[in-house]
Amino acid sequence: MTFPWRYVLVIVALMAGWLLLAACGGGEEEKATPTAAPVSQGVPMFRGDPAHTGVNPGPGVERSPKLLWRFKAGDFVGSSPVVVDGVVYIGSGDGYVYALDASTGQERWRFQTGDYVSSSPAVVDGVVYVGSEDQHVYALDAATGQERWRFQTGDSVGSSPAVVDGVVYIGGGDGYVYALDAATGEERWRFQTGAWVYSSPAVVDGVVYIGSWDSHVYGLEAATGQERWRFQTGDYIVSSPAVVDGVVYIGSTDNYVYALDAATGEQIWRFETGGDVDSSPAVVDGAVYIGSSYDRYVYAVDSATGEQYWRSATGGPGFSSPAVVDGVVYIGSVDGYVYALEAATGQERWRFMTSGPGFSSPAVVDGVVYVGSEDGYVYAITED
Repeated sequence: MTFPWRYVLVIVALMAGWLLLAACGGGEEEKATPTAAPVSQGVPMFRGDPAHTGVNPGPGVERSPKLLWRFKAGDFVGSSPVVVDGVVYIGSGDGYVYALDASTGQERWRFQTGDYVSSSPAVVDGVVYVGSEDQHVYALDAATGQERWRFQTGDSVGSSPAVVDGVVYIGGGDGYVYALDAATGEERWRFQTGAWVYSSPAVVDGVVYIGSWDSHVYGLEAATGQERWRFQTGDYIVSSPAVVDGVVYIGSTDNYVYALDAATGEQIWRFETGGDVDSSPAVVDGAVYIGSSYDRYVYAVDSATGEQYWRSATGGPGFSSPAVVDGVVYIGSVDGYVYALEAATGQERWRFMTSGPGFSSPAVVDGVVYVGSEDGYVYAITED
């Protein structure tokens, strides 16, 4: 069965992109002579770490954003970038996984899968792990792109892997959560949910937390896949959980953001937005930051109580997930802009226009914001 959500997103993206291009005449062209220093720290997997906190090492882009470089892939870029040892790894709708020099955008290698890649890579110990809509999970040499192994699932793989203690955890469009040996690709266990799993797992203290289109959030034993608990929301889940201080934070398309006890799955609070919550939360310094897909707001709520701190309007639906660095929230929007918002107040610091809608989530490393766009480009944004 082919997962239909990406097709819905692409249609929405193209419509928004056409409107943007007609109104604004497209985005900036590539810049020559990059000025950024080599990347010294990194974002090795989706949401930054296995707990999916959304906290990036930074520093960020404080003001006056400008294009450092942009790289043209062969199709839309809905995958979110990771950055490790001066290299940006990202997937594209053209079916390739790319490795790009973080300072210049120059291609180091590309690897072709059998279908588009909306999964975001994880890079651990010199290996790139990523899913593809061709129903496989791949392990690639990070230096060369050479395939080390592939594992076949029963349907497309849009989930992004978490890699912890030699195990790759990932969801599948066939409704399973998989645990694979990171060295060999051999299956250790699989757990069946009731529908597609396009949420990406968070792994903390021996437990895997993940959402499913069956409307449930699951807590599973990382060693065995045995279910610890499940919690039912009011609709399907695309959002990926963040786990901080014994609490699981996750969005649902029932318009709510939930805080659940990580040990029991019991609800602590829920916060109602004005639309579906497909964005994944970032949690830092007592606040939860998350976008709402159709009411066009980014929200900040108290992590202990769910009380709203602020909401900030964007110009389009928000499927992108926020990255937080040094008191600034970075997030993309379907209106084609990447936004930088004050974490304390929600006040806009700056916005940067790409030439297409943004579903990709930013990675912020060493004064550069990296993000993909449905216009087929990967962008590196730095400070003027």
